[in-house]
Amino acid sequence: MTSEGLLLTAIDAFLIHLSDERQLSPHSIKAYRRDLTTLVDFLDFRGIDKWQNVAAHDLRDFISTGHQQGLSGRTLQRQLSASRTLFHYLNREGTVMTNPALEFSAPRSNTGLPITIDTDQIARLMDINTNHWHGIRDKAMLELFYSSGLRLSELVGADVQDLNFDDQMIKVRGKGNKERILPVGSKAVTALRNWLKVRANSPQGSLRSEALFLSERGHRISPRNVQDRVRRWCKSIGLPARVHPHTLRHSFASHLLESSQDLRAIQELLGHANISTTQIYTHLDFQHLAKVYDKSHPRAQKRKNNQGAIKGE
Repeated sequence: MTSEGLLLTAIDAFLIHLSDERQLSPHSIKAYRRDLTTLVDFLDFRGIDKWQNVAAHDLRDFISTGHQQGLSGRTLQRQLSASRTLFHYLNREGTVMTNPALEFSAPRSNTGLPITIDTDQIARLMDINTNHWHGIRDKAMLELFYSSGLRLSELVGADVQDLNFDDQMIKVRGKGNKERILPVGSKAVTALRNWLKVRANSPQGSLRSEALFLSERGHRISPRNVQDRVRRWCKSIGLPARVHPHTLRHSFASHLLESSQDLRAIQELLGHANISTTQIYTHLDFQHLAKVYDKSHPRAQKRKNNQGAIKGE
């Protein structure tokens, strides 16, 4: 077996561990495989054939090479995180004695604020008036996205039995297959009831799929299909092409924070493991408050008028 093959054998065992023991999603497993295969290629080029022989400076050079190649800080952080998790597993298995990936950090990237759309745009987007099968389904998806702040994978993975109309709740499976119960707004409930009626009487529904949302062929709708439908509806009302399902999740969180100011509650609703992930919405909320201040506060208006007078002199 080649040196590269020996390294990859350990990665295969690690990925099985992530799938079986930690129950990560196929998408996450694919990302780990991609990042760690890139690391193996780098180590093989250096002639390193055993994980025991990998030192901190090797991993630092790996990250540095990616930086020189123009990879983003976020990508480099993800690659280093994958390496740390791998070495933690190898240490647990007794393959290595230390975790060299813990000895340094990857370059930071400038974190951009999430894109949101305002409440007027949301209202226009939700105002789908059609009796067509697709439109009724899409309205239910859009309402559920914005009502409950679902991730794309959570909406696609939802089953009919996950809905509880009596309590107006839905059970979703998030990252790491963790379940949480979310409230569903009244408008989303109405849209979902309409969709389930159409679903039950359609040829697609006759296939008895458990999936809440179906494709034209009667199978569970795919993430790509959902993304395409959201783009189509946004385009139809003149919203930017960059709007996607996660934009509705961001908008849900931002609008809720504006009215409630309860960051912990929003963390729970979004299913964030760390409050630091949720805190990005405080920046959005500050931007909103700053605009309100500049527009409404008499001292801010006076300052603007004075600046205009100065420019006019």
